Amino acid sequence: MGNNFIERLQYYMENRGINDNQMTVAAGLSIGLLGKLKKSGKGMSSTNIEKILSSYPDLNAEWLLTGRGEMLRNTTELTPTKDGTGIPLIPVEAMAGCFTGSQTVLLQECDRYVVPAFKNADFLIYVRGDSMQPRYYSGDMVACKMLPPTDLFFQWGKVYVLDTDQGALIKKVEQGTDDETITLVSENENYKPFQIPRRAVYHIAIVMGLIRTE
Repeated sequence: MGNNFIERLQYYMENRGINDNQMTVAAGLSIGLLGKLKKSGKGMSSTNIEKILSSYPDLNAEWLLTGRGEMLRNTTELTPTKDGTGIPLIPVEAMAGCFTGSQTVLLQECDRYVVPAFKNADFLIYVRGDSMQPRYYSGDMVACKMLPPTDLFFQWGKVYVLDTDQGALIKKVEQGTDDETITLVSENENYKPFQIPRRAVYHIAIVMGLIRTE
């Protein structure tokens, strides 16, 4: 393991199977920056460090900057509440019901968890598949806040859970080629961005944050 910042970052990337291009895209870094830093051994600006830590929430900032502690942040062990309080963890296939309130019985049967960091979240949902790696891995849990269906206003570059005619999708949303479309972007470079009509989006929720459980 390296003794300086860029060597520790490289160790993390090798450990998680992340290449330079994946991190550059995920964190929004300048093309070629990582290669230059690896050759020179120089440090990185605080702005770029913040981008990396935001894109890779399992990376321990103290370890990256100082070498102290563990490489990965402590994960969270959640226990369902027994009194019906907390945020419901819903299966992906029930997401539309969560938005519309049409599956109240099913939602009542969902496990609920108290997550102080996301106390304003409306529901929790598991990530499935690898399309959002390395930001989210399959089995991760994300906390979501439902948004009014009457006004499909998107913050470009943010991650949303979308109830669409293609099913439930967790994607980063960017502008489409016109006002009638949006572009859905995966973090995994093996999945190409694609556009869908705004009218094909029935409900949306913004992802507030990640809960990586043991």
